[in-house]
Amino acid sequence: MMRFDIITIFPRIFDSYFGESIIKRAQETKKVSFHVHNLRDYAENKHHQVDDKPYGGGAGMVLMAEPILKACVNLKKKKRSEQEKEKVVIFSAKGKLFTQKMAQDWAKKYDRLIFITGRYEGIDERVKKVLKAEEVSIGPYVLTDGDVAVMVAVSAVTRLIPGVITFESLKEESHWARVLSKEKKGDHMPSSGTLEYPHYTRPEVLEYNGKKYRVPKVLLSGNHKDIEKWRSEHRT
Repeated sequence: MMRFDIITIFPRIFDSYFGESIIKRAQETKKVSFHVHNLRDYAENKHHQVDDKPYGGGAGMVLMAEPILKACVNLKKKKRSEQEKEKVVIFSAKGKLFTQKMAQDWAKKYDRLIFITGRYEGIDERVKKVLKAEEVSIGPYVLTDGDVAVMVAVSAVTRLIPGVITFESLKEESHWARVLSKEKKGDHMPSSGTLEYPHYTRPEVLEYNGKKYRVPKVLLSGNHKDIEKWRSEHRT
């Protein structure tokens, strides 16, 4: 059974979606299970704050690394077996474009998917480095949050799990057969098409598993010209 773990600051958003149609039946037949986790439960301050202002200035807030890492550590302790294969995915505007082939790979290769939903200006870049997570976007546009993107990925992956949809239905989807054929040949190399740069927020030095992950010095310099140059060079 495929297990989905979703880390979000608005867990109730998923209640209705997971309680309807094919997604609901997939749970009832024990093909998949969904576990939604409130990021604020892992905040270490009395106000349950999980975001802060970005280093280097700019509009909006950035989700902090520490509560996300704490949530993932807690989830990784709940492995069903030593053989369980898991993947951590961050949904953000600057990620790699989500494709049908990606959905197929996830459904085939992994027993557990941990999805981290982005919000505000994004997630502290050090989360991706520490967790070796894949950063994914569902398209060349900006959403108000990553929760909708997670729903898209859940739908795409769930329907590919054996027994959720009949083989005949999948086999007749000639459109996706053509898409996959192009991807395999290298004719279509998708990218999200966005122009986003990495975000960092407090703490300045993140300590995790004996290692220190620092905010780039230029973002602490106060030199707006150098900061803009760095951000321009790191846009993806």
